[in-house]
Amino acid sequence: MTSKSAHVSLWTKEFIGITISNLFLFLSFQMLIPTLPVYVEENGGDELAIGLVIGIFTISALLTRPFAGKGLDTIGRRKILTIGMIIFVLSVAGYYWFATVFLILAVRFIHGIGWGMATTTLGTMISDIIPAERRGEGMGYYGLSSTLAMALAPMVGIWVMNEFGFGVLFLIATIFGLLSIIIFLWVPYQEPPIKNEQVVKSSFWEGLVDQKALFPSLLVLLLGVTYGGIVSFITLFGADVGIKNVGWFFLFNALMVMIVRPVAGKLFDRRGHKWVLYPGAFFTITGLILLSYTTTVGTLIAASVFYGIGFGAIQPSLQAWTINRVSPQRRGVANGTFFSGFDLGIGVGAMLLGIVARYTSYAMMYRISVVLMVIYLLVYSYHLIQGKNRESNQKAS
Repeated sequence: MTSKSAHVSLWTKEFIGITISNLFLFLSFQMLIPTLPVYVEENGGDELAIGLVIGIFTISALLTRPFAGKGLDTIGRRKILTIGMIIFVLSVAGYYWFATVFLILAVRFIHGIGWGMATTTLGTMISDIIPAERRGEGMGYYGLSSTLAMALAPMVGIWVMNEFGFGVLFLIATIFGLLSIIIFLWVPYQEPPIKNEQVVKSSFWEGLVDQKALFPSLLVLLLGVTYGGIVSFITLFGADVGIKNVGWFFLFNALMVMIVRPVAGKLFDRRGHKWVLYPGAFFTITGLILLSYTTTVGTLIAASVFYGIGFGAIQPSLQAWTINRVSPQRRGVANGTFFSGFDLGIGVGAMLLGIVARYTSYAMMYRISVVLMVIYLLVYSYHLIQGKNRESNQKAS
C-alpha cells in the first residue's frame, strides 16, 4: 500500500451511517434466531415446523437476492433498500399478530424476502463508498457490525423472552428495525449512475447472476456448508457430549471474528487474497477438527477460537474480492450472487450434514465437514495455477 492510499478516507459519514444501520438490522434479526423456535413450539408447532422456520427463511432470502441485486443496478439502491426494510420491519411486528404455525411460516417467508433485499443492498452500498485501495479493510470493519450483533443479540433475545415475554421481544426487535431505517435515511448516500444500455443488452440470466462473482461465491458456499452444520446442530452435539451451555462457542467465535476482520482486511489490501484465504482455510479446518473431539468447555472454546479466526478471515475477504472483480454497475448483481452462495451453503449444510449425523454421529459429521474445506483448498489452488498459466501464455505471445 502506498502512503497516498493509506491516507484515503474510510471513516466517512456515509460509511459510519451504513455500518450502524446494518448493526441495528442484524440486532433485530439475531434476537429472533434462538427465540422463534420456542414461539413456534408454544403455538403448537412440532420439530418439523421448527425446522421449517429456519429452512423457509433461507429459501426466500436465497430466491430474493438475485432479483434484488438486479434491481440495485437497474432501479437504484435507495428504492430497493427502503422496500426491503419496510417488508422486514412489518414481518417482525407480524409475528405477534399472526400466531398460528401456518401464519408464522407465511410471515417467515416474507421476512426472508425483506432480509434478502436489505442485506444485499447494504452490502452493495458499503462497497460503493469504500475506497478501492482499502476495500478489504473497509469490508472487515463493516462486517464487525453484524458480528457484534451475532455476539450480543441472541443472549439479549433469550433474556427478554424469559423476563418479559414475546410481546416485548417482538416490540424491541421492531424498534431496532425502525432505527435501521431512520439511520439509513439520514445517510447522504449518492446513487451510482445506471448504464441503461448495459441493462438492455444483458440477458435475463446475466441480470440475475454475475459470472465474475461465481468463483468467490463457490468458495463462500463451501465455507457456508460448514457453518450451516455448526449453527444447526451444535446444541444437540453439546447435549451429546455433556456440555450444557454451547453459547460459549458463539461468544468466542464472534469475538475472534471481530478481532480478525480488520487485520485480514488490511492484509488483503496489501498482499492480496491468497495471503488471507489460505491461512483462513487452515484455521477453519483446525476449528472443525477440535470441535469434533470436544468433550469439555475448554476444548469447545478452543475450537470456536480457531473457527472464528478462519471465518473472520475468509468471508469478508471473499466479498471484497468479489467486488474487485466486477464493474461498479454490476456490484448489486455481484453481491446478490455472493450472498446467495453463502445462503445456499448454510441450507445445504443443514440438510446434508444432518443426514450424515443421522447415520454416524455429530462428532463424525464435523470431521466429515472438513472435506468441504479440503475441496475449497483444491479448487482455489487450481484457480491460482490456471491464472499463472494464462499470464505465462500471454507473455509468451
